[in-house]
Amino acid sequence: MNNLMNFRKTVMRILKILIIASLTFCFIQTWVTNYTSSLFSRNGNYVVIFSFVFMLFIFCALYGAFKIGVYRIHELVYSFTLSILITNFLMYLELSLIAREMIKITPLFISVLFEILIAFIGCYCANTVYFKLYPARRLVAIFDDDATGFSLINRMSRIPERFKIERGVNINSYTVEQIKKYILQYDGVLICDIDKNLEKELYGFCYANGKRIYMQPAITDIIINHSYEIQIGDTPVIMSRNRGLTTEQAILKRLMDLLISAIALIITSPFMLIAAIAIKLDDGGPIFFKQNRITKDGKIFNVLKFRSMIVDADKDGAKKAEVGDNRITKVGKIIRACRLDELPQLINVLKGDMSLVGPRPERIENVYEYSKAYPEFELRHKVKGGITGYAQLYGKYNTSPKDKLNMDLIYIETYSIIQDIKLIILTIKILFMKESTEGFDSSANANVRAGNSTQKTGE
Repeated sequence: MNNLMNFRKTVMRILKILIIASLTFCFIQTWVTNYTSSLFSRNGNYVVIFSFVFMLFIFCALYGAFKIGVYRIHELVYSFTLSILITNFLMYLELSLIAREMIKITPLFISVLFEILIAFIGCYCANTVYFKLYPARRLVAIFDDDATGFSLINRMSRIPERFKIERGVNINSYTVEQIKKYILQYDGVLICDIDKNLEKELYGFCYANGKRIYMQPAITDIIINHSYEIQIGDTPVIMSRNRGLTTEQAILKRLMDLLISAIALIITSPFMLIAAIAIKLDDGGPIFFKQNRITKDGKIFNVLKFRSMIVDADKDGAKKAEVGDNRITKVGKIIRACRLDELPQLINVLKGDMSLVGPRPERIENVYEYSKAYPEFELRHKVKGGITGYAQLYGKYNTSPKDKLNMDLIYIETYSIIQDIKLIILTIKILFMKESTEGFDSSANANVRAGNSTQKTGE
């Protein structure tokens, strides 16, 4: 079994290396043919090649271009495309520096198009090979509540190449022994928020029988997963510090916020000016939109955004943006899609109300409603709210409050400056991903206000 797994991993590594090698060859051909003024006489050329491979590898790793079999084909191609564009832009600057003049961009632009084509073919072939080597696992889903179970099953079923959930088992309709018999018939089990005692028993059963487990983490799982193991005599103990950011981390984070937000404001000021003029010309209303949000330690502040909805959009009561929401203006649709409406929050960062990276600060009404359904929701306020964050990158606008809470707690528990830098770079990836700004269903707002099944089902 181990030999088979090693063989599969080796095949996938070779495919990834071939993709990188093909992209590098395409760049070298363009460089040698069209940019002779940027060539060295001897070993300096190897440094240029190494810098291309190094940068391409780093950005591919950051944007998930190597997650073959995990991401869908269009997500892989998008990740490779973004990595190729950034790498070639940096190489253009490097080659211009070597040549001591701004070199022609046309040959490199054509090279980029060929590289994207190579990436597409490589991703398609690698994905095909992956699913031949790793066929979809047959799973049984075990849940307590039908709505919760079916919601997660539907999400996993959107990736049929990886998961085949062939049976759903409600624990209220079967005995423990019957559930165990079902588990033995499949490759793995999906456990969806069931009684903790039964969950513990099934974990032990799956471990003993070599069955893979997929689960939705609870708050305690996230905290324990990032705890430390210590030994007290002959007794192992798990320790969780639960202190949030250290003083040193908080100081470094603030310095990074000040530096990056100031630079970002200067760079984006032309786009902000265009957005402001467009909003004013569209309906003559105010350019900015202010709203009370909650940040670290429950502090209330005014978040600043470009207005993307009609004036008095919440006159009939606060509610989230829905699919096809007629409150969103024509200009609003554009700036929301490009995330330009978020840029004024850089001013909030400079003032110290927010951080560049952190849990998304929620409006007061939402915090009140979500906290009724999930008392742990207040734990997000151990750090400052951010413009971007773990939940914004790996979730969507309409991701359920419970899933956002879990992702935000993962961010807090695993915080580091390096992670913040990584998340800022990753933010570029989602700027033009339509699904990341997908609105709620119209029924979601009613459910949130009622505090009922939306929180429970995650829809």
